[in-house]
Amino acid sequence: MKPFGLSLVRGVSALLLSALISSSLFAQKPYPPRLRWWGEGRFGMFIHWGPVSLKEAEISWSRANTNPKCPNNGPIPAAEYDNLYKRFDPVKFNADEWVRIAKSAGMKYMVLTAKHCDGFLLWNSKVSDYNIMHTPFHRDVCGELAAAAHRAGMKIGWYFSPMDWKDPDCRNANNTAFVKRMQGEIRELLTQYGRIDLLWFDYDGGTVPWDQEGTYALVKKLQPGIIIDNRLDLGPNTNAGDPRTVGPNADYFTPEQWIGGYNDQKPWESCMTISRIGQWSWAGKKDGVKPLDSLIEMLVKCAGGDGNVLLDVGPTPEGVIAPEQVERLRQIGQWMRTAGESIYRTRGGPYRPGEYGSSTRSGKQIYLHIRNWEEDPLRLPPLPSAIVKARVLTGGSVRVKADKRGIQLFIPAKDRKPMDTIVALTLDRSAIGMPDLVVPASASLTFGAKATASNVYHASAEYGPDKAVDGRLDTRWATDDATRSAWLEVDFGKPKAFRRAWIDQAYAELHRVRKYRIEYWTGTGWKPCYQGADMPARVNVRFAPVTAQRVRLNVTESTNGPTINEFRLFEN
Repeated sequence: MKPFGLSLVRGVSALLLSALISSSLFAQKPYPPRLRWWGEGRFGMFIHWGPVSLKEAEISWSRANTNPKCPNNGPIPAAEYDNLYKRFDPVKFNADEWVRIAKSAGMKYMVLTAKHCDGFLLWNSKVSDYNIMHTPFHRDVCGELAAAAHRAGMKIGWYFSPMDWKDPDCRNANNTAFVKRMQGEIRELLTQYGRIDLLWFDYDGGTVPWDQEGTYALVKKLQPGIIIDNRLDLGPNTNAGDPRTVGPNADYFTPEQWIGGYNDQKPWESCMTISRIGQWSWAGKKDGVKPLDSLIEMLVKCAGGDGNVLLDVGPTPEGVIAPEQVERLRQIGQWMRTAGESIYRTRGGPYRPGEYGSSTRSGKQIYLHIRNWEEDPLRLPPLPSAIVKARVLTGGSVRVKADKRGIQLFIPAKDRKPMDTIVALTLDRSAIGMPDLVVPASASLTFGAKATASNVYHASAEYGPDKAVDGRLDTRWATDDATRSAWLEVDFGKPKAFRRAWIDQAYAELHRVRKYRIEYWTGTGWKPCYQGADMPARVNVRFAPVTAQRVRLNVTESTNGPTINEFRLFEN
């Protein structure tokens, strides 16, 4: 797993990738029987853990490089990193407790980093001595977690890194011998612990000499019903979030640290972190947790896009999941008790995700997850079916008016939840198989206008200022990581009147934008019409009417390179 960063899109045009991910040219494709539990579950727990937790640093990537054919170049000397296991003694590890925490959040499966890129193994291996049995702890973590999952009826899977940055044979002259050992490790993982439901390979952007044909054959022989992600085949200039990377032996693609767009043709899963700073493994006191609203938005957007969420936790060196992470997971589970029927056993659509929120469907039910009430009533395109009943899962009342022009939803202000208002529509026939419907966005004055910026991430057109005014939430203007202030300017070509601004910020949970202003050019200088602090994920503000030709979003204080999905201005 690569740590958080904008460089995840490698060699693929962001615009093309978004179009591919959003494509739905055919009828919604059913899940194969083998994948049905996974698609119906929608929500899983990722666990990144190992001796590196002692350093509160990122797993594997914090290790200094000892193999020039591998990409890591971290600050921890290899001699120090590789000996952390001698002090690794997670005496508070309790597999049943981990499973209980996952279930309390409403998660349906768990994936543990049995082997990450640093080569350390969390099971009792005969192939490599660099494993958990040679630590002071001397207990088989994989074995205990698999047994606990089986007892609780929880699906269990392993993250397995085919590359091993510690092993000098990896990608070198003795790579054939290395691959034999790698396959031996996979054999142990898939034969020692009963049924294993999922195998999550990773990649690092390097070459892929992993004997894919033999490796896939081994996996499927040992666990015929297993589900496999798309990363074993990925090499240079590829992106795990690209649906084209799902080869004949893989089952689903894996956007990392971003929510995939609508795709009901190929299964997909976004892997995300609960960590406020976006770290996969334990980061200590600086770790923190994302706001509940951000995590619910992940779930809603993924389900609405017909995808899953694999949400990562990083246990402490003692072997416990941090109390603040446990509490946030409990809050998600509490929300799921109300919202679960709109997430589990559903498919995305028929209304595609948009400014209003997103939708899911199951049988004759359509579930609307409404997160934006800027329009009152909420207007949606017409359905090719009659609505026979409407109810609000989150409490309150709703009145629906439907005709050939569309649907209007009237919900009293007191019944609109700030995080997510869920309306269930019962139809007179199945919603599965209905064509996808796009909900038109409000007309923004900035759409398609000339945009410039003070800084662009790596001077890449994929992150240019035009991406903040293209009307899409799956593209973004981004700045270099060290940027402490930046501006985005829009030129309408002639003066226009506006009084409302709408900003969608990527990675708001990292608290990048501390202070910002919306300014307009007076002819002699820039004048603010709005000032804000600690920019949230979504800004929707009104101010005194302004008429100007040039307007800019001026980030005056940033912790680490502002990243804006959309900057929109409206007349009212």
